[in-house]
Parts: sequence; C-alpha cells; structure tokens
Amino acid sequence: MSKIKVAIVEDEVIIARNITDNLIALGYEVVGPAVNYTTALELIEKEKPDLLLLDIQLSGRKDGIELAQAVKKAMPLPFIFLTANSDSATIERAKRTEPNAYLVKPFTKEDLFTAIEICLYNYSRKAKVEESAHNASRENYIINDAIFIRESTVFVKVPFRDILYLESDHVYVNVYTENNKYLVRTSLQQYMKNFDPNKFYQVHRSYVVNIENVNGINETYVLVNNKQVPIAKPFRDDLLSRLKWV
Repeated sequence: MSKIKVAIVEDEVIIARNITDNLIALGYEVVGPAVNYTTALELIEKEKPDLLLLDIQLSGRKDGIELAQAVKKAMPLPFIFLTANSDSATIERAKRTEPNAYLVKPFTKEDLFTAIEICLYNYSRKAKVEESAHNASRENYIINDAIFIRESTVFVKVPFRDILYLESDHVYVNVYTENNKYLVRTSLQQYMKNFDPNKFYQVHRSYVVNIENVNGINETYVLVNNKQVPIAKPFRDDLLSRLKWV
C-alpha cells in the first residue's frame, strides 16, 4: 500500500501541528510544514508530494497565492488553499489560481478529509486524462501515473505500473498488485476507462491484465508476475501480437 503524501505549507506552528495530527490519523503521509515561499518550493522539489495544503498567508515577502502560481507552472500538483478572514481582493487573487479545494479555518478532521476528496475529484477532472476519470466511480481518481482508490476514510495511491490485473466480481472490481487487493464498486467495462488500452488488455470476460507485467502465456492462462490469470481463446492471438512490441 502506498500512502498519499501530503505537504503542508503553514507558518502557524499550532495549526500546522493540528493538521499533521489529523492527516496521520486519517492515514496519510505528511511532509513539512514549510513556513514560507522559498522553503515550500524546496520541500516540494525534494519530497514530490501528491497533494499540497497551502495557507494563503505566509511569512515572508511572497504569499501562498504566488506559491500556487509557481507550483502550477513548474509541476502538476493538486492543492488546497487554507483561508481565514481574507479580504475580497486576496480571495479574488486566490480564485484566479483555480485551487482544487478550500479549507476555512478553523476546520475539523472531517472537513479536512472532505476537502481532500473534493481536491482529488476536481484535479482529476481537469487533468488531460480526466475524460476517463470523470466517467469513472467518484471514489477513484487519476493523478499523473497513479489511480487513487478510496478505502474507508483514506485514499490509497496505486501506481499503474504496480497493478497486475483486474478481476470482475459482479458489481465490483478487484484490483490486484503484488502484495495487495483493492475492492472498487463499479463494472469492469466502466473501470477500464481509467486505463491505457495499450497497456491494460482484456483477456477474459472477467479479467484485464497489465501487459507490462505479463511473463508467460499458454492455451488457458496468462502468467502475470507468476500469477495465473485465465485467458479466453478469442483474446489469445491478439495478446500474442501485442506482446511482440511491448
């Protein structure tokens, strides 16, 4: 299981500590806090977080809005603005950066989780691959090279390269990696819209395999990281032709 890494940019120590405690309780990995523009950029470059919690008011000459602008230019990263009682001009400046969600201080752990869900949803809709993400379950979001799957009160980051195969189970899909299995409430055909068809190929009515992890094939099954996945005859010849150029 890969935890979502959240970076905190907040110059008020007590608030930063409270956010950190709540994120850890929710099951996220936390980096930071950074307290100003410069240290925040250094933190983001070093840690490469999946999501950014960003206070609008920061110590130093540059504020959180300027940091958001710099982040948007430099790297694809969803972010949530933390706001207090900012004036209307500041709010208008913040809106122009198109944050993926807002949190108004003070906020609860439940508010924090909700903001993260909204942030992931909004960001995945805006990403260039979001046509499929938008059509998929609201509990699954695509960011860069991973799909984020909701498990109870936490989102789990599952890189596409780590997925071995998908298995249909009535109204659910089981997502298998080497060490874990994740359950998603959706149909296999609907869930496949999240995945690159050049890398994820259907080999059976109930199975889709990650071609990059295929290491063997015979008449009845495909070996995916040495796990046997059934293959139906109509799919076999096409899969063999695809494997020639993988």
